[in-house]
Amino acid sequence: MSRREATTQPAPENPNRMSVAAVARTETTTPESRDEWLDRNSGCIMVLPAVVILLAFAIFPLIVSTYLALSRFALVGGSFKLTFVGLYNFRRLLFGVQQYHLLGTFKPFDWPEWLAFGVFAALMLAWLVRYAARAFTVLGFVGRLISAGLATGLVLAWLGTLATGAYEGTLLTTCVYVVVGVLVQFLIGLGLALLCAQPIRARNWFRVVFFVPLMVTPVGVAYMFRMMADMQKGPFAPVSTALGLGAWAWATQAWSARLMVLIGDTWQWTPFMFIVLLAAVENQPRDQLEAARMDGADAFQIFRDITWPAIAPVAATVVLIRLIEAFKIIDMPNVLTAGGPGLATESLTLHAFIAWRTQDLGGSAAVGYLLLFVSTITCVSFFNYVVRWTRRHQ
Repeated sequence: MSRREATTQPAPENPNRMSVAAVARTETTTPESRDEWLDRNSGCIMVLPAVVILLAFAIFPLIVSTYLALSRFALVGGSFKLTFVGLYNFRRLLFGVQQYHLLGTFKPFDWPEWLAFGVFAALMLAWLVRYAARAFTVLGFVGRLISAGLATGLVLAWLGTLATGAYEGTLLTTCVYVVVGVLVQFLIGLGLALLCAQPIRARNWFRVVFFVPLMVTPVGVAYMFRMMADMQKGPFAPVSTALGLGAWAWATQAWSARLMVLIGDTWQWTPFMFIVLLAAVENQPRDQLEAARMDGADAFQIFRDITWPAIAPVAATVVLIRLIEAFKIIDMPNVLTAGGPGLATESLTLHAFIAWRTQDLGGSAAVGYLLLFVSTITCVSFFNYVVRWTRRHQ
């Protein structure tokens, strides 16, 4: 045999290697048994019933409420009839006969209102331009554009109603509950947390006492404050008489009624802020605190440079959770003031409940979806612009 033929002749196959390949092909082509499949997917199978139930209870009401928001409900001959009306319920709330209920009654702007709106619009525009110049992405810019649009709309509604002395609707009333209530609750809760973290006497007793209001149901808190705020027969009636106020009719004034609602809501939800912030304060690095004290730092410097950077992510997260709950306030204004005087203390959730109780199911669902839109944009914006920022700079 020539050398050329020897090099071109194929090498003999290895019988051992062929047998291994044949066994591998046989194993891969063997169908998986039922027991093996169940064992491999046992985790998903066990979780599946709970997921199906949760999705059924979440998606089914969402679909039904969406159809109701686009329909008109009417009782007909012992039954009911749903008529598809498209976006009529939303147009009625935003631009029609129910505009005063949701947005309030607007008055023409004077030069102070135009000046304030111009300053705010310039700030929003500068914020968008700065983002576009530094780290532009289409999704991020669209999200910021939606956030800026919602903020601009709320500022316009505030300037056209509250600033001009006109009637404000349930949207702005809810925003007052959310912004003022959450801010006051956070400040009080942070102050109590810093106090109870100090080596004072009976601090464990104070921790339990400060946590008690959170154990009471919201309806119970509302009825308790309704009895306490009674200036004719309540416990503070003698104090009001001694101060010369007589039977102070706080429920007849819009802002005094809102103040009572905010006081009750603050009393109920401050313990939530307190207990979470207390855990964050007590988990801050002790070695840094001791080093700062040895270097002569005062209490404010320690809080500014050590405590606040350590608890900022937790503080932002607890505020986000409280924002979600604050948008759903209903028990306190419903029981304490029934939404009055007039519509002064009516929140968006109470607005939707009253519409549902009067069998305006389409209008109730539309209010619910507007509340969902406002709360979602607000909470997502807070998470993206505050919570993530605090975590990045921790």
